[in-house]
Amino acid sequence: MKILAVCGMGFGSSMVLRMTIESVLKELGVTATVATSDIGMAKSEMADIIVTSSEFAPLLKDKGVPILEIKNYVDKQEMKDKLLTVLPK
Repeated sequence: MKILAVCGMGFGSSMVLRMTIESVLKELGVTATVATSDIGMAKSEMADIIVTSSEFAPLLKDKGVPILEIKNYVDKQEMKDKLLTVLPK
C-alpha cells in the first residue's frame, strides 16, 4: 500500500504529514510506503490513499482513491481516526 502526503511545494508540510502518518501506522501495526509530493506531481502519481489539506483535496478528487483532509498535521489522533476509515481491515 502506498500513501501519498501532498502539500503545495512537496517539502515542509508534506514531510510533517509523512512523519505523523508513519507514527500512526507504526502504532496500528500497518505496513505501508509513505511518500511526499507537491500538488502538481501528485496528480500523476499512483497511490492507494492521499493525505492532504482541505485546500488541495478538491484538486485531487479525480484520482479515484480515498483523500483524507487533515486540519492539524501533527495531531496523531486526527490522523489515526481518518486513516482507520480507509485502511483495509
